[in-house]
Amino acid sequence: MEEKELILAAAGGDQTAYRMLYQEHEKAVRGRVSGYFKWKADVDDVVSETFQKAFSALDGFDMERSFRPWLLTIATRTALDHLDAIKREDKKKEGILQKNSDSGKVETPLTEQTPEEEIIHDEVHQRLMAFIDELPSLYKDVMIKYMIEELEYEEIAKELDLELNTVRTRIRRGKQHLAEMMLRGEI
Repeated sequence: MEEKELILAAAGGDQTAYRMLYQEHEKAVRGRVSGYFKWKADVDDVVSETFQKAFSALDGFDMERSFRPWLLTIATRTALDHLDAIKREDKKKEGILQKNSDSGKVETPLTEQTPEEEIIHDEVHQRLMAFIDELPSLYKDVMIKYMIEELEYEEIAKELDLELNTVRTRIRRGKQHLAEMMLRGEI
């Protein structure tokens, strides 16, 4: 069965077609997102979520387009969203640890990285910085504050003297630019 036939069958609810599309593209999706995360569980979550999003959007898929680039764009955007969620969760944990520390409770690290994990983390950080450096200047400063310095939208708006909605728009568009650059493999 050709890929377009598989897509049509999957859009119609054919579970075998779903499985065949998954098997055909799972390795490419996993390869695309694995560089962003140090934990296999995060990669697995993003791969799963990518296929869920793609399969739920098959009705709107333009059959004139190629399926894999469309799927990999979804994967990249899902990975970036997942990274944002991880950062938010880490900030919450840091806040709890800080409260415990302020109240006299002993602060213990949540995790300790192995040397291999530190190398992977550094490589991901360097790769992300290379992509951010290539962003148009309109988005670069906002994305550095958001993704590297991990500032909240309000803090970014204050530091850069921008409206809050401008910050939100630039972050959203910056993420889109990053996703497109990563999809094209420009760095």
